[in-house]
Amino acid sequence: MKGFINEFKEFAVRGNVVDLAVGVIIGGAFGKIVTSIVSDIIMPPIGLLLGGVNFGELIIPLKPDLHIHTLAEAKDIGAPVIAIGQFINTVLDFLIVAFCIFMLVKGINWLKRDAKEQPEPEKTTKECPYCLSEIPLAATRCSHCTSVLDAKPENA
Repeated sequence: MKGFINEFKEFAVRGNVVDLAVGVIIGGAFGKIVTSIVSDIIMPPIGLLLGGVNFGELIIPLKPDLHIHTLAEAKDIGAPVIAIGQFINTVLDFLIVAFCIFMLVKGINWLKRDAKEQPEPEKTTKECPYCLSEIPLAATRCSHCTSVLDAKPENA
């Protein structure tokens, strides 16, 4: 049992697990911010432009004879409706979060690419054409197979 607890402790405090937990918490908070932006800032002007429609209350009643017009009315009487406005809000939430994640990953990849594009260090060795061993650039004879090489080094 003690080995199991130690193994769990080692797993739980490993850097990746802690990073993942922080990411999930920040992601949840970010999701709430995006939901608020969509429902409180983006959708009201769009609804106003489309004739005063409140997208949060936009529904498609499945029983047209009940004459309900809002989601609150449908919930009060338990009427079946398709909450199309809430679906539109959720799709916009997803698109905004997906775009932000795309931009974040794109930025991280850009930073990684810049780190990789550093110039390679100057070569100080060459390959012997006979035994394929690494030898100094200025060598005129291979130290491994003693073959005579070109008198001029490759970088001259």
